[in-house]
Amino acid sequence: MPIHDQSYRHYAGVKAPPGRSWTVIAWAGIMTTVRKRVFLAILFGGWVQFFGRTIGFYFSNTFQQLEVLSASAETFRSFLEFQSFIVFVITIYVGAGLIAQDRRANALQLYLSKPLLRSEYIVGKLAVLATFLLMVTMVPALMLLVVQIVIAGSFTFLKSNTFLIPAIVLASLLQVLLASVTMLALSSLSKSARFVAIMYAGVLFFTKAIFGVLYAITGTTAVAWVSPGENLAQVVDVIFRLKPRYATPWEVSLIVIVGLVILSISILERRVRGVEVVT
Repeated sequence: MPIHDQSYRHYAGVKAPPGRSWTVIAWAGIMTTVRKRVFLAILFGGWVQFFGRTIGFYFSNTFQQLEVLSASAETFRSFLEFQSFIVFVITIYVGAGLIAQDRRANALQLYLSKPLLRSEYIVGKLAVLATFLLMVTMVPALMLLVVQIVIAGSFTFLKSNTFLIPAIVLASLLQVLLASVTMLALSSLSKSARFVAIMYAGVLFFTKAIFGVLYAITGTTAVAWVSPGENLAQVVDVIFRLKPRYATPWEVSLIVIVGLVILSISILERRVRGVEVVT
């Protein structure tokens, strides 16, 4: 049997620049998800409202008596608000197992034994969920604005509402960031994707229920800050230059959102390690 030379050889391949490893994780996660027919059906459901609004714009531009369907700042605000349900579904379907499944398979040790930073691992996982969430929030909202311009045949509406483009982008990014980092943080706390999904849904519904109880007791919406969903709605209302729906100062709601993001990042920093931390 021939014995091959096992002496040391210099690596002859191409060395990838540092800081790009997260793209491999993101791409693998995205491709794995889009191969699932159930998810494609969910993603299509996220565009149903877009098609409905497009038809509404067409009829409002064709028939004057249907002016109620015409575009306004409130239209795009309500579009993002109605997308909240599909954002919730995609966040659970895609995000619950992003880190939990790696912890269950002890894959974190394998990932972090490579020349891969924890931050790159987290950003890669975050990019998977954020990509799909942006596909049902910012992308269709901006396309809806383009559709309005095409159907109207002029830039009159856009010139009168130039703030809509940055408002759509900022509101979508805020919604996606809050959903993504909180889900990843919860996913890092368990090895069961199903349990993570239950925790995420429980946090949202429980805090909303607490807000409802406190509102019934106090008779004021100033207690809306206890619910992440209501805080997000409050801040997005301000972004779209609309009157906030609750008595809670929007600055307080923004502070709560920032606090949740920071808390989620700190949890990720604690839980995403190459060696299991026992507490």
